[in-house]
Amino acid sequence: MGDTRSMIGPDDVLAFWFADGPSVQRKLWFEKNAAFDTACGAFADALSAAKRGELDHWADTPRGALALTILLDQFSRNLHRGSPETFTADTQARALARRVVVQGFDRQVGPVERTFFYLPFEHSEDLADQDESVRLFTALHEELGGDTLDYALRHSDVIRRFGRFPHRNAVLGRTNTPAEATYLAEPGAGF
Repeated sequence: MGDTRSMIGPDDVLAFWFADGPSVQRKLWFEKNAAFDTACGAFADALSAAKRGELDHWADTPRGALALTILLDQFSRNLHRGSPETFTADTQARALARRVVVQGFDRQVGPVERTFFYLPFEHSEDLADQDESVRLFTALHEELGGDTLDYALRHSDVIRRFGRFPHRNAVLGRTNTPAEATYLAEPGAGF
């Protein structure tokens, strides 16, 4: 495990994540894809090391911080889909995202890459984080366009309405309220 972890660096993560460009990768990033989840397995040891704080030094540069954020926020979702472990690195990812924004590292990468610095806020069940997500994605939308702002607003609306993401309830062992059950029965409710 130590040898594999030491061989994987930020450039490896970024080369894999952005391999074929945003137009191709978008379906892999944001839609359930078992083959892509399996391919992410090559980074399982790096994700474990990141969760233990062993890769914190990556955050000393914008590209390293981007790779670390993607590991903590995105790879956790791909490698642990359907498990409570999906969300165990979210606190670390948000802390890193806060640091990135304060340092201005988010402005030192392209707009598509910047999206991944902002997603930890969108994934949060805290309203203040959702407000930050909307603020950041509003500014990004002016530059990038697309539907990223729409998704940020949808996530924020769910947190304002329920105080949590109902689509996580089953995985996290939480009981749906009647309002959440009704919401989850609506088409497109689970993002």
